[in-house]
Amino acid sequence: MKNTNKGLLLILSTAIISGFSVFINKFGVAINNSNIFAFAKNVTVAMLFTAIILLLKNRKLLFRLNGKKWLQLIIIGLIGGSIPFLLFFKGLSMTSAVQGAFIHKTMFIFVAILAVLALKEKINKNFLIGGLFLILGNLMMLKSLNFSFGLGDGLIFLATLFWAAENVLAKYVLHDLPGNIVAWGRMFFGAIFILAYLVFIGQSSQVLSLNLSQIKWIALTAVLLFGYTITWYNGLKDVPVSVATTLLLSGLPIATALTAISTGKINPQDIFSGLLILTGLITILGIKTFGTKTIITKSLNY
Repeated sequence: MKNTNKGLLLILSTAIISGFSVFINKFGVAINNSNIFAFAKNVTVAMLFTAIILLLKNRKLLFRLNGKKWLQLIIIGLIGGSIPFLLFFKGLSMTSAVQGAFIHKTMFIFVAILAVLALKEKINKNFLIGGLFLILGNLMMLKSLNFSFGLGDGLIFLATLFWAAENVLAKYVLHDLPGNIVAWGRMFFGAIFILAYLVFIGQSSQVLSLNLSQIKWIALTAVLLFGYTITWYNGLKDVPVSVATTLLLSGLPIATALTAISTGKINPQDIFSGLLILTGLITILGIKTFGTKTIITKSLNY
């Protein structure tokens, strides 16, 4: 239970970072080629993880990996660290930050299905009831935005499907490898795949023509991506992937609140939808409070 609680705290940290990231990335994408933006961010994070791996004891484990583990990390880099990033940031440049966040947060539905089929995770009634609250809360949050599904939203949806598959595979790989190694594989090989794509479409030279303003945005968003990645994979190791992805939904109210603050428009409906999302999360986690102590019930043991 100690490791589970630690994992939950890390995943909640991921959700908070996600809420800020979706809002800030919208501005970063607006001033950059989305492909260059994705590569520059990912390669920066890959270098940070490489430094961590080399400085810590994980480097010995990395050098002892067999061919199967290397292949798994390469696949994670392809379906998690490259293709969906290109799709997501291109889509984000064509739609709103909140709509992008909503579509991304539907990932928990696809992850839950894949987790049952591939990992044999059990979905109990708390998850189903809580999931309904989460969907209702998110739909209510979008109702006031006149949501319409366009090309950009479709690209983000495809990215979400890729990330759903990657997270289930990552959960499987995390049984044998530490979170930092899996996170490194995702970002390192992902950056290589994106670079290969940039060379193929003739945009690789644009990496060298970034101006100071663009570099600042890339640096800021890369820091957020690094925080997201390191907390997510280390937390995912100790938490069922179906539960972990539902917790990411708590980042949507943050993105919506930041958007409301930037536009000066606060909608009471968003407050109510946030309460629905909170209710859904509490239902799924099975949180009970006794006096000053809060515990996570056995509902996590799917």
